Amino acid sequence: MRKGARLFDIVIVGAGAAGIGLGVTLRDLGIENFVILDRSAVGASFLRWPRQTRFITPSFNSNQFGILDLNSICLQTSPAYSVGVEHPTGEEYAGYLRGVAKHFGLPVETGIDVLSVTTGTRPKGFRVKTNRGYVRARFVVWAGGEMQYPRTHDFQGAELCLHYSKVISFDDLSGDERCIIGGSESGIDAAVALAAAGRRAVVFDREEPWNRRGPDPSELLSPFTKARLNSAMDSGRVTLRGGCTVTGVRRNANGYRLAFEDGDVVHCAEKPILASGFAGSASLVRSLFDWQDNDFPLLTENDESTVTRGLFLVGPQVRQGDIIFCFIYKFRQRFAVVANQIARRLRVSTEPLEEYRQHGMYLDDLSCCSDDCAC
Repeated sequence: MRKGARLFDIVIVGAGAAGIGLGVTLRDLGIENFVILDRSAVGASFLRWPRQTRFITPSFNSNQFGILDLNSICLQTSPAYSVGVEHPTGEEYAGYLRGVAKHFGLPVETGIDVLSVTTGTRPKGFRVKTNRGYVRARFVVWAGGEMQYPRTHDFQGAELCLHYSKVISFDDLSGDERCIIGGSESGIDAAVALAAAGRRAVVFDREEPWNRRGPDPSELLSPFTKARLNSAMDSGRVTLRGGCTVTGVRRNANGYRLAFEDGDVVHCAEKPILASGFAGSASLVRSLFDWQDNDFPLLTENDESTVTRGLFLVGPQVRQGDIIFCFIYKFRQRFAVVANQIARRLRVSTEPLEEYRQHGMYLDDLSCCSDDCAC
């Protein structure tokens, strides 16, 4: 190993909502010897959002009533207060994250690209290779974002499409009409933005998520998105086509040819927009996790890798059985679970985490996660 490798108790990879939120939790425990590394900037994933995209979860000044702002990542903060809007843009939310990092004096280092993570010998059990040398740590917490890792290989020719994450502004896209492959949140968000810009949009999806009902907001369109979709539908500029499974996209002289499972073919003059979701950054250290259906890392009840002791996961890729933690107000409840494990192994008091439990920020009993709604 290169001489001069820096030594830390904890390395957090990613300075987004998950990495900054966990950093504050460690600070509250009095843990100082850690670092947060990010290849780009604080809130980089949010800075990549299309200009028209807004948070689907609302921010509201509610902390004084004991109900933490849904988009807060830590106690005593509120994006509604600091940003002043109910549904922040990505840029506005990144500003909130920068403010949190500054206020709590978090040790964030940007421009640091993590190239690999390998296990070593105790007590500093991990070697983290970066573009600026090596870092050694006893624990690694993977908190990378998703926006940089789009899914672009679900069918033949998917790479010919314009993935949602590559759109800077829907106002700048050419043409009068766009085909959108995928009808979940990002696909409908694209359709709504195009309609607002005076363009037409045709959305194709196999499962018709716009008609799905259920209690878990991670599995259906949010009320915010449904309301915007209804307005866009009223304009006559958005068409929804369900039961459509795209099997391939080809380029031709007239634009693009979409082939469907039932043999149907649709021609699009402009490059189709691919709203297929994201692979997630944990795939960069795939060998250090066991995987569930090649999509989500298998985790212990404490969100630790089942095959690599000392490696934890925080953020939207966290799954516990059938429970999905993809929203901030969900995965922030697991910061204290991870911090508790690390603190105990470092022989640090976990008493400050009781305040997290009192404010709904410490979810370690998953039996209370019921999907029942009376009405």
